[in-house]
Amino acid sequence: MLAMDERLLARFEAIKRFYLREGRMPSYSEMAEIFGFNSKNAVFKVVNKLVNSGLLKKDKKGRVSFRESPLSIGVLGYVEAGFPSPAEEELLDKISLERFLIKNPNSTFMLKISGDSMIEAGILPGDFVLVDRSLKPKNGDIVIARVDGDWTVKYLRKKDNRLILVPANKNYKTIVPEEELYIAGVVIGVVRKYR
Repeated sequence: MLAMDERLLARFEAIKRFYLREGRMPSYSEMAEIFGFNSKNAVFKVVNKLVNSGLLKKDKKGRVSFRESPLSIGVLGYVEAGFPSPAEEELLDKISLERFLIKNPNSTFMLKISGDSMIEAGILPGDFVLVDRSLKPKNGDIVIARVDGDWTVKYLRKKDNRLILVPANKNYKTIVPEEELYIAGVVIGVVRKYR
């Protein structure tokens, strides 16, 4: 029985590697290839065992997904951003970056930033912004907007009963729409890699 559990876990890890490499779940045909099976029926049995073990789940349409995101990472504690203080390393929790950053997956998308008009808001060239198109934009939100035919990312402000777009860099001017202002979504986060 122990060998079966190890084999099942190894198949789960193979699915996880595929997901991390391809950014999606493998099809049943791809799983058959990964596992070295000749029939999809054998794949169905393995998937059902993984579902019953709690590692995978199926929706009403039979689509398979992870019960917990494969991108979950450990939260080891707190670190002082002010004066140094003693810290103890302790696993507090596991967190999925997807769940932490994205509340509305079906209405969220990413855009890569070019330009430096938002650097004082901590949005730098090369960063990715997470944008939620389901949120109603409010005064002071950072938004993705089409203004007079061009796209930009700026603070949305209300001035004299008009909506304007304000940069976060003193070298840029406030944009006052002449004809059109369309808000495509509200920026909910910034993603940056240092290495």
